[in-house]
Amino acid sequence: MITGKQYCEMIISGCNHISNQKAAINALNVFPVPDGDTGTNMTLTISAAARELQNMGECTVAQASDRAAGAMLKGARGNSGVILSLLFRGISKGLKEKETCNAQELAAAITQGVKAAYRAVMKPTEGTVLTVSRVAAERLVKYTEKGDVSVVEALEYYVQEANKVLAETPEMLPQLKQAGVVDAGGKGFAVVMEGALLALKGEAVQPQDEPEQVTQTVQDEVYLREEDIKFTYCTEYIVTVDETATKDNPAELRSYLESIGDSVVCVPDNDIIKVHVHTNHPGRAIEEALRYGMLVNLKIDNMKEEFRERQKNQPAEPEIAEPAKKYGFVSVVAGEGLAALYKDLGVDTVVEGGQTMNPSTADILAAVNKTPSEIVFVLPNNKNIIMAAEQAKELSTAKQVVVIPTKTVPQGVTAMLGFDENMEAEEVAAAMTEQIGYVQTAQVTYAARDSVFDDHEIKEGQLLGLLETKVTYVEDEMSAVVEKLFQSMAEKGGSYVNIYYGEDVSEEDAVKVQEQVQAMMPDAEVICLPGGQPVYHYIFSVE
Repeated sequence: MITGKQYCEMIISGCNHISNQKAAINALNVFPVPDGDTGTNMTLTISAAARELQNMGECTVAQASDRAAGAMLKGARGNSGVILSLLFRGISKGLKEKETCNAQELAAAITQGVKAAYRAVMKPTEGTVLTVSRVAAERLVKYTEKGDVSVVEALEYYVQEANKVLAETPEMLPQLKQAGVVDAGGKGFAVVMEGALLALKGEAVQPQDEPEQVTQTVQDEVYLREEDIKFTYCTEYIVTVDETATKDNPAELRSYLESIGDSVVCVPDNDIIKVHVHTNHPGRAIEEALRYGMLVNLKIDNMKEEFRERQKNQPAEPEIAEPAKKYGFVSVVAGEGLAALYKDLGVDTVVEGGQTMNPSTADILAAVNKTPSEIVFVLPNNKNIIMAAEQAKELSTAKQVVVIPTKTVPQGVTAMLGFDENMEAEEVAAAMTEQIGYVQTAQVTYAARDSVFDDHEIKEGQLLGLLETKVTYVEDEMSAVVEKLFQSMAEKGGSYVNIYYGEDVSEEDAVKVQEQVQAMMPDAEVICLPGGQPVYHYIFSVE
């Protein structure tokens, strides 16, 4: 059986496991553009749950899974993070009202998680995390049908089968095979489940690096209450083992600490023992440790006091603006110039984010709540943010939310130009969505890593020319990539060209690009504006 406490330990261990491996998972991304990478997004998503469960007291598996799912849903970042949150949301529904969970119930819950994730994806692509989780779940159900399988055996089998399916993903997606990698999202999910398995076996994974530092919104802490902090003092120290010690078995120290607290880390490393414990008796934790040697780097924090201080610095309830009008707008952009442009177009609330800074579902929901209107239209302006925006729509109770599926900044700009306040909401959404098709988008960025993508051999640092969101040209010189992009876009024609130059581009260089574009499209009106965006040297629009 899996208990509520074990479920908490499993999520935390899974979080630590993917956090420790996030760089390797990021490196699996075949898309060479600097991105809100899969490993990072999945780590940030499950970290929201780990924070919630860290101080959770006695609970059922239903309570633990429900709280983890709620935190993940709000903390979800990027498409991979949203899918991970949906998998665990479905698992929590499968464990509803259960005190504990056996092997058959675990298999059924994971199956429900897979169904939840598939329902949220309009056109599921096989060879991704969806395939890895689904096929392994189908095999797990059959494995547990014989009835004499323990939960450890069941989860061990699931991880094993997930890794088998993962190894087959290059045969399902040509892009993966060409790059010689497995699916990054599938790998991230398999790593999380392996970390959970290790916790269930009593071998919980510990963090190797500092945890991700993320600005938290009010919604990130919505479930945490002071009474959830069962053990008040976070106690940390290092034991320097010496000849005066009366005891020398770190396993005995760990066992003692577990008897007086939780969240125990007791790691021997040559002649030192690193210790972390949440307890109501830090003196006892220190006294026992002195039997093993001298103490250094001793630190004791009162977690209840820290919680109270955090509560003082944030409103008790999420800020919800009273409607002053019928329609309002939230847009996701990065860069002062682009933010100012969207404000000028009538956007009420700008969420800072983009390719490398995917905002969480909670970030978008907080922006929706701050918007003083009855109905809020959300412009994600990035294909990796649309799913998080859709989840914010599902979570919004105070306002009606409509997501306009903009994938680029120029699509968002032209969508705003299609707004007519005299229309009904459905008509507004239809008109804005239609406007997206009237603009061509091109972007110039750099390769973050060596890669092979769509038959392009790409070296780190080369310039990448994207038509819409697809890498189309790879060049070493800016003039060459601009020429090829506008040769392609000029074929469809256009009377208006906007050039938004990034934070690392000088005005002088931007003017040179403007002159080059004007020469290629002499009959068009070409405007050059400072966007201030990171990552992308230039964003072009042609209408």
